[in-house]
Amino acid sequence: MAKSRRNRGFTLALWLMVCPAASGQNRARETSAVVAGAVCDSQDHALDDAIVILENASHAKKLATRSDQQGHYRFTAVPPGSYTVHAMKQGYAEKSVGPLIVHLPNVKIPVLHLALAAPPPPVKDTLSAIQFSDEPSFTVAGVTDPSNLGGHGSDTALRTRETLAKDAASLNHEEAGSARGTPHDSPNVADTHTRLAEIAETEGRPLDAVREYQRAAELESSEAHLFAWGAELLLHRAFEPAIEVFGRGHLQFPASSRLLVGLSVATYDQGATEHGLRILLEACDLHPSDALPYLFLGKLQEAEKTELPGATEKLQRFAGIHPEDAFAHYYFAVALGKRSPDSEDFAAVESELRKALQINPQFGAAYLQLGVLYSAKKNIPDAVAALKKAIEIMPLPDEAHYRLAELYRQSGETENARKEIELYREVSRRRTTAAEQSHHEIQQFVYTLREPSSAPQTPESKPQ
Repeated sequence: MAKSRRNRGFTLALWLMVCPAASGQNRARETSAVVAGAVCDSQDHALDDAIVILENASHAKKLATRSDQQGHYRFTAVPPGSYTVHAMKQGYAEKSVGPLIVHLPNVKIPVLHLALAAPPPPVKDTLSAIQFSDEPSFTVAGVTDPSNLGGHGSDTALRTRETLAKDAASLNHEEAGSARGTPHDSPNVADTHTRLAEIAETEGRPLDAVREYQRAAELESSEAHLFAWGAELLLHRAFEPAIEVFGRGHLQFPASSRLLVGLSVATYDQGATEHGLRILLEACDLHPSDALPYLFLGKLQEAEKTELPGATEKLQRFAGIHPEDAFAHYYFAVALGKRSPDSEDFAAVESELRKALQINPQFGAAYLQLGVLYSAKKNIPDAVAALKKAIEIMPLPDEAHYRLAELYRQSGETENARKEIELYREVSRRRTTAAEQSHHEIQQFVYTLREPSSAPQTPESKPQ
């Protein structure tokens, strides 16, 4: 009975998302407000493209937008309550105003003045600002990765969750994208809705995409349509409904590897990491020769600080079944390297990484891990060579720059260490900017999804 109530509640919530009643919209207009204001610098000059976030006192609801060319911003359909407004822009210090009580139809906020951010430390001080260690660990911004293999900065967990979600969602397009024609060519109404969903996602209309995928699954409850619906929810971090959809799909199609992978990723990303791992291990055993679950397990192991229970054995099997796959050897090497130093087999790790590079000489991540391995063995020349190769191949090699700087520092090459630290800072800034933009877009989708009866934002307040 409890499960039935949960299912009814889930169905009702999604129905409200795609079919908001007119009466609900009217009530939203009667009980909500418009919050507006402006962002300026300390000289009262308007600041455009500043990010403005409206957050309620419980931190459960956030709305985000950007200021226009006159510095103005605007939020519509804001429920009554206590809020704080945050404004930020690159090169300026963040400014917050609150608590602000919203209970009137229109609320004007005093102008948010952003002061210029403090300048970065002089070049001569950048080397001393980084804390180095002779231990083979990666320490950045107060976060330490004690493992010999892996660790990609302080935002590893968030980046990993978002990458796993995107990779899982991409399985939908890989298997179904090219098989369908235009909406008018499809003889199947459900397939027509799926094609319309793909168009909506391409055009940046994720809510429309979710509605179309849901409609397709309701019309035809196939493995493909259920996966597409769950994948779209997962892509935009709507984890609870994604788990419901993937779970329902797995019960209906227990032999589907990708439905089980989608369920594991959504569960892991929601925060139930151990449960998500167990589901992924189950997926590896579903069809042992299917590479798909192993690839997700390997990516998950790569991001974790320690060896995941059961992962090494599964990845060893992956390398044995698919000796021609560079990722199979790479992920097995990563898993071996996560073991405690007492049991670590350097020769086996090196052998697997070399096999991966023999199959794919442009495997930048394998060169990075070789650099980490040689650093742990105090083989400085080979470590430097491997890290340089990783930097040459990888698009955003922030960790490789950092580790190379540490090696130069240990060797007394202060100037080279300083140069690598500057490169590390620049690449990290680029990576962080890209991640923040992606995360902001995902957050905006989820907030909208949670408030299905809210009126849409005006064009001025639509996030860029």
